[in-house]
Amino acid sequence: MNSADTSLRTLVDKWLAPNARVPARVVRFSRTQQQRLRYVCVEAVHPARTIAIFFFRHDDGTWCVFPPASTRPAMTARAA
Repeated sequence: MNSADTSLRTLVDKWLAPNARVPARVVRFSRTQQQRLRYVCVEAVHPARTIAIFFFRHDDGTWCVFPPASTRPAMTARAA
């Protein structure tokens, strides 16, 4: 996926479908306490219900609706 397909604006348009009558707005943004991952909560108030989605920033600069995978310890063997 290229970064234009996973920009925050593109994902908000895709998931929340904001328009003039139902605007989307950022209601919270911060970093998680444990891993310091950046996140944004965007909300759209539709006539029937309110929808809020958290978006997480990945290391490559893209945004997704799921947090990035944790970096895990790894071992490698070197050829002698």
